[in-house]
Amino acid sequence: MVLHKQFQDFVLFLYTHMALCDGSMHENEELVILDKMSKIFPTEADPKKKLNAVVAEYKSIDPALINTIVRDSFKFFDQVKFAQKYKIYTDMYDVVNADGRVEESERKALNSLRDIIDMDAEIRHGN
Repeated sequence: MVLHKQFQDFVLFLYTHMALCDGSMHENEELVILDKMSKIFPTEADPKKKLNAVVAEYKSIDPALINTIVRDSFKFFDQVKFAQKYKIYTDMYDVVNADGRVEESERKALNSLRDIIDMDAEIRHGN
């Protein structure tokens, strides 16, 4: 299940997932995401509005589908290099640490993302 046609939109969805997987988005998590958005959407006129739209989209999705969406989306964006995907993983770490603590749900979401990225690398390299 792929929701996004542009990789940047998928990345923002992942940022949102990391922030919300513990049930709420802390204001520091939002600030980190908005800062990262300035790099991936340099021409975006209203980043806060765009983030709010993605938050609404995320909250409308059955939580049981999130990992499927992430896994399928990484497969869909197979032209994206592993190094770029790994950078996204490190960005996610910044998001979950923004509020000063990592909840169990955030740790699980990060581990799941890492496993998906690693799995993708194995598929691509035939390991």
